[in-house]
This record gives sequence, structure tokens and C-alpha cells, in this order.
Amino acid sequence: MLPAGPLMAEHRLIERMVSLLIDELLSVSETSEADTSLIEQAVDFFRVYADNCHHGKEEYILFGQLSTKELSAKHRRTMEELIEEHVYARKVVGRLNNANNSYKEGRKEALNEVRGCLEELVVFYPKHIEKEDEDFFLPCMEYFTPEEQEKMLGEFFEFDRKLIHDKYRKMVEALEKS
Repeated sequence: MLPAGPLMAEHRLIERMVSLLIDELLSVSETSEADTSLIEQAVDFFRVYADNCHHGKEEYILFGQLSTKELSAKHRRTMEELIEEHVYARKVVGRLNNANNSYKEGRKEALNEVRGCLEELVVFYPKHIEKEDEDFFLPCMEYFTPEEQEKMLGEFFEFDRKLIHDKYRKMVEALEKS
């Protein structure tokens, strides 16, 4: 299996969450009310799964190893764009979280920001995923030997294995400091 395989499989789950956000966006438009619980879960999903888990493997493992290769100008430019897009997604998810919290506290005007963030995410993610799946991941696998690809798959597995432990270790450490 190519290292692109697990990353592309993760995209399928992200697409399913985006589909749920499309449904929520339609509901918000029809009812002028947001499902704050769904949005909280979506924020958690995008922070932990899409960003820490998925983007983490891309940025720390794949992109890190690609940065040591002689990439074409197109692939180097695309990799830089993808990193910028990850930063953008983090900011939108943060804004969505803040708007959702404000809305839950009774600030009805925050619904417009909730709606705007949902719109940004449902437009952003399909394009971002398409760029990675069709224009970047598979062509970039050619920069690696079969042995390097196998090693990268192992690093992906180890990254996933440690992820949940690191998250909660950091939480406990932060709580201990406060």
C-alpha cells in the first residue's frame, strides 16, 4: 500500500463530516437556529481528527520527508499551498468554535458567524481534498523508494497510535499547572 492510501481514506471520513455540515447549514438557513451540540462535535472532529491526526501526518511526516527531496516547482508550490490551507482551516474552525460558544450563551447575532464559518468549511474542504487526492498525493509517491514508502506507512501507524495518548497527557499536564 502507498502512504497516500491511508491519507486518502481519512479524506472519506472528513467528507462525511462535511456532508453533515452541509445539512446543518441548510437547517440553520431554514430555522435560524444552530445545533450547538453538532457544531461542538464538528469542532472537536476537525481539531482532533482532521487537523491533529490527518494534517499532522501530512505536515510532520509526508511534507517533512518531501522537503528533503528534489521536488518539481509545481509540487513544492502545491505543498506550500496545502500548508497555508491547513492554517486557514484551523482559523475557521477556531472562529466556528467561538461563534458557537457565543451563540450558546444567548448572543443570537453570533448565528451569522456560525453560518459564515459553516459555509467556509463546506466550500473549502472538498477543494482542498481534491487538490491533495488528485494533484499531489499520488504523484508525490514517485519521489520515494518502496522502502521509504513502507517506512512512512510505519510512521503513520506510530503517529496514530501515540495521538490520543499525547492529547490527554498534555491536558493533564496543563491542568496540573493551573
